Order: sequence, then structure tokens, then C-alpha cells
Amino acid sequence: MIDAEDVVLVLLAAGRSVRFGTQNKLEAEFLGKPVGFHVTTALESIPFADRIVVTDGCQLDFGSRGYRVIHNDSIDKGMSHSLHLGVREAMTASPQAILVALADMPRVTAAHIYRLFDAFDGPDSVVVSSNGEHPTPPGVFGSGRFDELLKLEGDEGGRKLVAGGRHVVTAPAELIDIDTPEDLERLRQLVHAPERTITRAVARQSD
Repeated sequence: MIDAEDVVLVLLAAGRSVRFGTQNKLEAEFLGKPVGFHVTTALESIPFADRIVVTDGCQLDFGSRGYRVIHNDSIDKGMSHSLHLGVREAMTASPQAILVALADMPRVTAAHIYRLFDAFDGPDSVVVSSNGEHPTPPGVFGSGRFDELLKLEGDEGGRKLVAGGRHVVTAPAELIDIDTPEDLERLRQLVHAPERTITRAVARQSD
């Protein structure tokens, strides 16, 4: 078990969103606010040691929500580069663990994060989420794993790292990530949420 005060949150919010079309998927509306602000709202009550977000050209104002914003100017290098940027910044606080979460997963709950913390058992611990079939973020990585996180390249290394970790199963709907407009529409249908239009102003300050 680990206390939230000993964990730094690294939220990954950078990417081309090429499969989503012309709009940045994190700025798309879901239940009255941008997709990217759902996870910040869900986790706002957790007393992390620090909150870091790695982003690119997204217009969402994560800074207003208590995050230190790190810009990824090389999104062509893939998610691993965003991860490296976030982990390096998180390590400056000398945390006992880092929680890696994705901004395009709008249904993650604080209750699930605390279950990940409960399963944590030391500096070499790796605890990730699972829908019952395969592991997925969010995940908690102990300080003994930070160097491994910094060496990850592509998907294969990440799969190997989490394969030997603990997997905390939750409802598949909680771990849905948004990659395409169809993904978002399926999620809207799941929660019976009609599409609404939001403005830039709402995107910057919506709760």
C-alpha cells in the first residue's frame, strides 16, 4: 500500500489525434465538458505529491487545474517520449511512486486509483489496470522502476514491463479510451449522453 502523498501523477495529454480527424480529441465534448477534463475532475480530490501533465498543442488549460504543464514539442516520437518527459520531471520531487494516467480515458475514477495504491507493495512494484483481458493504464510504478520507464521505446517494452506486475481489474467501461469519433459516440450511447457544443471559454474553465 502507498499513500497518495508519496505519489506524483503524470498525465499524458499529447498526441496527434490523427484518428479523430481535424479536432483534438481531448477538446471534444462529453457530458458537458472536454474529454480531457474528465480525468482531472475525477482525480482532483486525491492529494498527490505533485501533478504533471505532458501536452502539445491542446488548448485545455491544465495549469488552472493544479497541473505543472510540460510541453512535448516532438510528438512524432510517440507516447514513449511524452512518458520520458513526465517521468523525468516527476523524479525531481523524489516520489516513492509515479501514477501514469491518460487524458483520453474519461471514465477513470478516484476509487479505482486508490485500489491501485492498495495493491502497491514496494519500490519495485508495478500495478496497472485491467479490463479482465489485458492490462492498460492507469498504472503505478515504484521508484525502483523509474529507470525502466525512461528506457521504454514503442509498445513492446511497455508490455514487458507490465506483464510481471499486478493487474487490478475494474469494469471495462471505466477503462475506455477515446481514439476515434466512433469511440466517443459509443461512449455517449453507453451513458445516454447527447452531443453538445462547447466553446473555447468552456474548454478553459469547465468543471
